[in-house]
This record gives sequence, C-alpha cells and structure tokens, in this order.
Amino acid sequence: MSEKDLTVVNTSDADIVAAFKTEDVKAVVTWNPLLSEVAAEPKAKVLYTSADIPGEIIDMMVVNTETLAQNPDFGKALVGAWYETMSIMMKNDAEGKKARTFMAEKSGTDLAGYDAQVATTKMFYDPKSAVEFTNSIELIKTMDAVRKFLFTHGILGEGATSPDFVGMAFPKGKTLGDSGNIKLRFDPSYMSMAADGKL
Repeated sequence: MSEKDLTVVNTSDADIVAAFKTEDVKAVVTWNPLLSEVAAEPKAKVLYTSADIPGEIIDMMVVNTETLAQNPDFGKALVGAWYETMSIMMKNDAEGKKARTFMAEKSGTDLAGYDAQVATTKMFYDPKSAVEFTNSIELIKTMDAVRKFLFTHGILGEGATSPDFVGMAFPKGKTLGDSGNIKLRFDPSYMSMAADGKL
C-alpha cells in the first residue's frame, strides 16, 4: 500500500466499526471499546496499539495555569473528585460495579467490555504512584520523544523551527524546550496533597 492509496476520513465512533466491515475499508485507527469490536472481526489483525509505546499516551487533567493560580481550591476540588471516583471504580463490590456500569454505558459498551478496557490501561489509583510517575526521569524522556515527533510531523505549529520552540516544565525546575514559552506544566503538587490526605 503506497501513500496514494490512503484516504483519511473523519467519522463518528459507530461509523468506524461499520466501515471496517465493508470491503472498501482495509484499515482503521480506533480505540477501546471500538477496538474490541473491530478486532473481533474474523479477518481483523491488530497492527499496533498504545501498549507498544508505554507511557507515551497519557490521559491528563489539564487546567489553565492562570486560572489555577487564581483558584487553587478549584485544583483541589478536581483532584479530590478524581481520586474519590477512582476509589469507587476500583472496587469489585456493588458500588464499584454500578459506577463502572454507568461509565461503560457512556463509553458505548457494557461492564465486561469496560472492565476489559480498564485491565489494559495503566491506572494510577493511588495518588502516590501518580506523583512518582510525574517526578520520574522517564516522563521527561517520553515527552522529549513526543515533542520531537510532533515537530517532525508539523504538529507544533507553522512557526516552530525546532522541537525547542515550545517549552515544557517538570518538577524540580526541569524543562524541555524554550523556558520562555512554556505551554505544558507537569505539576504533582495537588496529587501530593491527595497522597498526604491534605485536600
């Protein structure tokens, strides 16, 4: 398959599964729970998943820096609600199953499908583990690889002349790129409060 054979089509979630079942569509890029449905097709073959690049796709809660500075209680409320939810969804009792069933329905799957999806996802149920990850040198190495990929593929913007065009800040004063143009900050302070029971 050459580049001239490729067509990128924006479509809805449901359309991805339906499209894959047609003879004209040879490949799709998708995510769970849709991936499970596509992979279950008799002739389907999974070529590549995020499991092949551990730590590179990070689900994050992102807040405007100025907004957070003006409203630190907002940060506390968000992180507190997050870990309260995590503590419920990780349980295997009636309350936990009810919560995950609700989440499953909102994700377009059932409890079994949702549990299967969560089982293949690295979850930081304990805020201490999230703090350790955010403070790790591995995160900086990963984000360095990500920014270089973004630059190579023109995703940092038209004015970007190098991967250093955009800056990223990490704990303990560490940075990547232009420290005068920080656009992303990894701040474990609120997670640390959660870990220490100070929210």
